Amino acid sequence: MLKQLTLLSITAALFTIGCKQAPKADKAKVTEPQAVQQEPHGHEYTLDKDASLLTWIGTKPTGEHKGVFKFTKGSFHANDTILTAGSLEIDMKSLQNLDLVKDAGMKKKLEDELNGPNFFDVEKYPTARFEITEVSGFHPGKETTEILLKDATHLVRGNLTLKDSTKNISFPAKIVISEKEINGEANFNIDRTQWGITYRADKSLQDKLINSMVNIRMNIKAKR
Repeated sequence: MLKQLTLLSITAALFTIGCKQAPKADKAKVTEPQAVQQEPHGHEYTLDKDASLLTWIGTKPTGEHKGVFKFTKGSFHANDTILTAGSLEIDMKSLQNLDLVKDAGMKKKLEDELNGPNFFDVEKYPTARFEITEVSGFHPGKETTEILLKDATHLVRGNLTLKDSTKNISFPAKIVISEKEINGEANFNIDRTQWGITYRADKSLQDKLINSMVNIRMNIKAKR
């Protein structure tokens, strides 16, 4: 019995060590949807779709997969150097894997699985949406939690609608506003199961597990 317990303990330990985790990043705080705090005011900036991208990384015990989504549209309002409003629409059908380009068969298999009903169900839900509900300045040294994003300038809160579920998420971002353009960068982890995407999220599945934490990196450019 002792030998069996020892073997089980070693197996569990090896699985824990070997399980690839989401990249180290700020964890987005998830709450129920929130109302937009103020009406858009200031100058309007339109998303530059060619210069903006959402990158994702999903992990499992045996490794990770990386890919991108493109944006359908987006707009922001800024009063001088203060961001007052903004929204983004994500083209879910634009999902593309980046790490399997040398294996077309596996690349297509992964993309088909992610596009299917177990994950994003893009035929039924072709777009996702993020609407800013509040933006506040980030002041290093005054925050109660450590921020990992280098040179973060703001804390952004917004409603993320994915499939038929909407949650409010908050995360640090680096936002630079000038007279002609807005540049934004964010890098955070979110738990996909908060939006009902629970496929293979049960840790008892061991080697068939797909980590519930997904890394999201957004690079945004908008112009007046």
